[in-house]
Amino acid sequence: MRCIVTAGPTYEPIDEVRRLTNHSTGRLGTGLAKRLANEGHEVILLRGTLAIHTEQPEGVAIETFTTTDDLAGKLERLAKRQPEVGAVFHAAAVSDFAAGAVLQKNDDGELTPLRQGKVSTREGSLLLELRPTQKIISHLRAWFSDAQLVGWKYEVDGDRASALGQAQRQLTDNATDVCVINGPAYGEGFGLLKKAGEAAEHWANGEALFDALARLAKRD
Repeated sequence: MRCIVTAGPTYEPIDEVRRLTNHSTGRLGTGLAKRLANEGHEVILLRGTLAIHTEQPEGVAIETFTTTDDLAGKLERLAKRQPEVGAVFHAAAVSDFAAGAVLQKNDDGELTPLRQGKVSTREGSLLLELRPTQKIISHLRAWFSDAQLVGWKYEVDGDRASALGQAQRQLTDNATDVCVINGPAYGEGFGLLKKAGEAAEHWANGEALFDALARLAKRD
């Protein structure tokens, strides 16, 4: 099967020097790509340029991405160039926000945008406008209409029940097939929730998760 895996963080520039990003190493997605290649699948790994896990698995074609829009563009182009993609594993940590205007507040409370290639610290306290980025996962079904689509939910607040609720919402809202759940709200290990409404599976570690996802890739 031809598979695409996304891994690592996107980033969004604040100015020509600074940027917003996520705490993502790219290790999990790279490990999954390696496992799929070892199973005999044709694998394309899209990995963020800021990922600190830089292993080059044998048999895996690697392309890099920068911003959320850059990753979205690469996925859309792959959908056109690689029409027989059987599975997409979207594990990348996509920035929820892009930086908008950097604003300075004067004594009267008036906000003035700063237009500088590098915002100076001499300006004192500043306000940064955050704008939502596009939700890449919401486009995957249109781009890869016949593929198995696997998304991720990393939840910090709440408990395991609320994390599973967010995973179910991701499946419903984006017409994906499977959602992997992890993070402090879920607790140790990984959950795996399928579109069919089955009870969530639990896997203790990354290797067990890879086993489960590799089985998904074997489905016709």
